[in-house]
Amino acid sequence: MTDIRLPEVADAANLTAALRKAGALDAGAVREVKVLHERDTVVSHITRLGLRYVGESSGSPQSLILKTPHAAFAKPLANAGRHEVAYYTQLATRMPAQLVPRCFDGNFDEESLAWHLLLEDLTDSHEIATQWPLPPSRGQAMAIVAALARWHAAWWDHAGLGETAGVWASTDDTAEHMETFASHYDRFADQLGDRLSEERRTLYRRFIDQSDRMSLRYHSHRHLTVTHGDAHIWNFLLPRAGVSDTVRIFDFDLWDINVPTHDLAYMMALHWYPERRQAFERLLLNHYHDTLIGHGVSGYTRGALDRDYRWSVLWHITKPVRQWSINIPPVIWWNNLERVMMAVEDLGCEELLG
Repeated sequence: MTDIRLPEVADAANLTAALRKAGALDAGAVREVKVLHERDTVVSHITRLGLRYVGESSGSPQSLILKTPHAAFAKPLANAGRHEVAYYTQLATRMPAQLVPRCFDGNFDEESLAWHLLLEDLTDSHEIATQWPLPPSRGQAMAIVAALARWHAAWWDHAGLGETAGVWASTDDTAEHMETFASHYDRFADQLGDRLSEERRTLYRRFIDQSDRMSLRYHSHRHLTVTHGDAHIWNFLLPRAGVSDTVRIFDFDLWDINVPTHDLAYMMALHWYPERRQAFERLLLNHYHDTLIGHGVSGYTRGALDRDYRWSVLWHITKPVRQWSINIPPVIWWNNLERVMMAVEDLGCEELLG
């Protein structure tokens, strides 16, 4: 029996085929599929599936996570689905175990733009650190940053960057992206009116004018890695109390090749208010650097990390504008704007513009 609300990809026959192909099911077969829970995120729909088998199924998953497009964003954000499916099916298989949820099946259809992922269900063993928008505790933040460092270390200056893992953006590409951003910014500034101060308008104009120079760090192709692109703390799963396991990272629709501190600045400068950020920023950057070194990264000094972090914080003034441009709710982009501007001021990031 299969729940009638489920898409075809999650019927018993298709799940049986997917699990067998992934090596997670031998002679048995899925007999029944049941929806245990479902919810929408900002851009996707998440369904927790319960499975019952017939025949030999020892070691096969008793539940799965089915991820599909959010109906309202299926077309405008189709590339996010394409990108995440590519990550799980092409990159995740080449990473150390227990950093990301296991993927049993994934597909993106170029004609219909439909996509899906069948992922390991970690509901019983892991949990999100806090309810959004609460920041993590010190211990949670340390565990999250260590997991991020291990993930970055796995791709640090990897020979596959730009070949089998992502694509290098050319100088023409980055110039085009900045031209698009500048167009979004003009409309953003017009709509905000006097809610965007003249000081902030000046910062944006200087940033746009200096964007070619600001892009040189990326175009060095040195000390870069695969970055998450959406590394807020609610995209990490921490082991529940009493569970001996590792932190898992999920939601890879914005992964790319980039400066590693892009993720750290996104996590802290964009999402944490000054008191919390100032209390933990130095501690977490130290812990991140120590973990990188412990996992084989060499030639990247603590001073280089600080410089890159400030560079990344400044780049993130673009994020609220981009979020506004795709109709992300103001409760997200407005607060991000306020927090990142306070971080820019605290860290003296405007000095980087000369």
